[in-house]
Amino acid sequence: MRAAALLLLAALLLNTAVPSLAATQRRPQLTGVNIAGGEFKPARRPGVHGKDYIYPRDSDLAAFARAGVNIVRVPFRWERVQPGLSGALSTEEVRRLDSVVGSARALGLAVILDVHNYGKYAGRKVTEPAVADGLVDLWRRLALRYRGRPVVFGLMNEPAGIVPEDWRRIVDRVVTAIRATGARNLILVPGAKWTGAHSWTRIGGGGSNADAFAGFHDPGGNFAFEMHQYLDSDSSGTHPGCGGPDTGVDRLRAATAWLRSVRARGFLAEFGAGSDARCLATLERMLAFLDRNGDVWSGWTYWAAGPWWPASYDYSVQPSRTGGERPQMRVLRQHLAPSDAS
Repeated sequence: MRAAALLLLAALLLNTAVPSLAATQRRPQLTGVNIAGGEFKPARRPGVHGKDYIYPRDSDLAAFARAGVNIVRVPFRWERVQPGLSGALSTEEVRRLDSVVGSARALGLAVILDVHNYGKYAGRKVTEPAVADGLVDLWRRLALRYRGRPVVFGLMNEPAGIVPEDWRRIVDRVVTAIRATGARNLILVPGAKWTGAHSWTRIGGGGSNADAFAGFHDPGGNFAFEMHQYLDSDSSGTHPGCGGPDTGVDRLRAATAWLRSVRARGFLAEFGAGSDARCLATLERMLAFLDRNGDVWSGWTYWAAGPWWPASYDYSVQPSRTGGERPQMRVLRQHLAPSDAS
């Protein structure tokens, strides 16, 4: 394993304070891709591994390690990993996650474990007391298992239908439980309202994430606010095409200013664009903006790779079967963290 990769993995386990804003700006240091599949066919609980859902294969991890990424985000369904609320973890499912983490580490990659549940468990909202208790219990168990490993804790993918202040109270409990295990791993803290960067400071529908998370405290001092930002017409990542060349930059401006004002870090855990020239130019400008604001943007993971995406999925950066590189990956390559990033 490269010495620089070892430094990166070690840094994830440190009690890393927010860099001084007076320090020289640097580019985001954790840069990679989502490798989707573990969250597929969520209605099938638990479903059949290899038929309904899949985790990153060694060949997938190796391909992106060769491309120069240093982190992969791995979505999974809560119900598969923990079949009963506040119950034991599935031995079989956790073994699969262990395999991904081990293979990634051997390649010099860190892993984000992403609970890809949109603020629900089997259709029940996390604001229900039993479900909130269950999320606390899930992360207590995962933290005990993965503390000290090159693993980042992604608390919840895109919580929706939740008032930001209510979500903040649940996050406080989860983070406290993680730190009580002695885990010092980096924690990614999403907001409510699909955790959109473009809407982070926007008031309405129960308040803003900016107001709810002002003054947020992690006892371990090693967290970043997780945000997502797509470049299509409504920031959902479900439509073809992109806005003008500054669409991504404009949608990140307010969140970037907020991060700097509260002396916090952000992590852009999902963003994606189509493969046409207009989208590629828009993607390039957004990544350049993140580079210029590396004092607050600590990293990013593009959505998405994964071997089960159909050929029609225009956001995919999964290498083609003939080994060809996707157009978006050529743009991403220009903005990956340098190999000596730590």
